[in-house]
Amino acid sequence: MTTLDPVLERLRGGLIASAQAYPGEPMRDPRTMDQVAQACVAGGAVGIRAQGLADLALITQHVDVPVIGLWKDGAGGVFITPTLTHAIAVAATGAQIVALDGTRRPRPDGRSLAQTITALKAARPGVLVMADCGSLDDARAAQDAGADILGTTLAGYTGERPPTTGPDLELVDQVAAIAQVPLVVEGRVHTPAQAAAAMDHGAFAVVVGTAITHPTTITSWFVDAVAHR
Repeated sequence: MTTLDPVLERLRGGLIASAQAYPGEPMRDPRTMDQVAQACVAGGAVGIRAQGLADLALITQHVDVPVIGLWKDGAGGVFITPTLTHAIAVAATGAQIVALDGTRRPRPDGRSLAQTITALKAARPGVLVMADCGSLDDARAAQDAGADILGTTLAGYTGERPPTTGPDLELVDQVAAIAQVPLVVEGRVHTPAQAAAAMDHGAFAVVVGTAITHPTTITSWFVDAVAHR
């Protein structure tokens, strides 16, 4: 791995907290997500991943760690920062890293991933790109397209790989073997032990969302455990 951008170096070996709420939930408010992000940084998170322009505009003002920004638009197919227009808007919030769908699926605006990354970097010099991948082939293609980070975010969600109970460590092993840029493990990391395992399998950093920032789901885990005694 060549010399890294200073923003990426700040993420090395650390925990990135994903502060996101779903539409219709009580916490689906930019001010709430901003406070959640600040609380995660206070706990030691080296980075924040968040979605939505309003959320990002606040969070980037109030945390002193790198922010990975995205814009979810749509419900199926390519919906994580799906077009160049979305990506440029995310970068304009001050997010140092833009996360976008890094799969080989067709993008809504007809651009390839490589075209999107090239145009984004031309429009917003200095911005970095995290490609959310679902398979080894995705990761290879995203790396060739110019992504600065390879993420396992979409493993189990695109039909190429079966969903796993925890992080897809087999995929982590596969991507780690070919990665020439940082590999960030994301997706179904629900325990400290799973986060540690991801690092042991070659992760540069680990993203945890639900298990830290989604109280509705966390509560349901405990409710189920109590109900089944």
